[in-house]
Amino acid sequence: MMGSTRRRFVKLAALTAPGLAISPHSALAADGSTGPAKPLRILILGGTGFTGPHQVRYALARGHKVTLFNRGRRPDEWPGKVEELIGDRNTGDLKALEGREWDVCIDNPTTLPFWVRDAGRVLSGKVGQYIFISTISVYAANDKPADETAAVAPYDGKDAMAETQETLRASNSALYGPLKSVSEREASARFPGATTIIRPGLIVGPGDETDRFTYWPVRVARGGEVLAPGDGVDPVQLIDARDLAEWTIRMAETRTFGVFNATGPAKTLTMKSMLAGVASATRSDTRFTWVSTPFLDTHKVSAWSDLPVWIPGQGETAGFARRNIGRALQAGLVFRPLETTTADTLDWFSKQPDDRRAKLRAGLTPARETALLEQWRASLSRPG
Repeated sequence: MMGSTRRRFVKLAALTAPGLAISPHSALAADGSTGPAKPLRILILGGTGFTGPHQVRYALARGHKVTLFNRGRRPDEWPGKVEELIGDRNTGDLKALEGREWDVCIDNPTTLPFWVRDAGRVLSGKVGQYIFISTISVYAANDKPADETAAVAPYDGKDAMAETQETLRASNSALYGPLKSVSEREASARFPGATTIIRPGLIVGPGDETDRFTYWPVRVARGGEVLAPGDGVDPVQLIDARDLAEWTIRMAETRTFGVFNATGPAKTLTMKSMLAGVASATRSDTRFTWVSTPFLDTHKVSAWSDLPVWIPGQGETAGFARRNIGRALQAGLVFRPLETTTADTLDWFSKQPDDRRAKLRAGLTPARETALLEQWRASLSRPG
């Protein structure tokens, strides 16, 4: 049924996460000019995933002192001095953080509430600001547009602090939103009056290993007839990882507290306009064939995974890509053009190993897309 299918779409969205102008702050970092007047001591929990490296590079470009805390399994070469502390939040090994102080802590990877609890035990009173990276998947409902005051998903298990990565996987990500909401509350309790909660939407751009946005630049660049979902008017929301990372650092510089939806662009973006922007950046001979949502549902084509970025803009998911980001815009969130994100994503993907590029991790396979287009044309030719 359409309802159950759309609920499945939202669970897939839980596995997450372009506007009009390049951030002036990005230009400052890129050309090496000075950053804020006061350098900060920034502790980043994680720092080697998707957005973390962008945070590190931007913070260094603006003159901050950066410390990373992680398991040390993904070393990176940084354009400046970075202190790296080794530990493991899964086992509660946070000894490397004891007896230290920082101006701000950015918590990137946390889904499990006990990670926040343990960090709070060590860092409470030792950091001036705790920035928790959450997700728009914390919301209890997706059927209408909402801002940060909307209800979050309740946790109805036995003990949120006992949940692990294994129990999260076993839930097929159904616990993702509820555990993030519990983690938010734990952060606010451990760092009262000093917490910033950022709820990103779909995070995209160069370095995204999920291919949830990458599918479209790669597919459109290949050219030919492209299956596009719905009628083109469904809204979409996404944010370049670099825009999110840089804004997060600026939120530390301004000591801005509160809860913020962080997705984009600044104005409504439809699926049709997104694909037009991708086509403009790739300069391909693509022809889009728009296939109705009921047809896709009948043929078990999943939004978000088979046709990434897109979620039907009606019914139970009508509000999913209509999150209000007014607070974040007022707090200085700005966006690169969609064409820039597209071009940079394609450039990054073209440099990946052959086996990585051979099979995208999201989107339709060429064979299935061709078959669906043939079935769609056949359905249109049937009488009645």
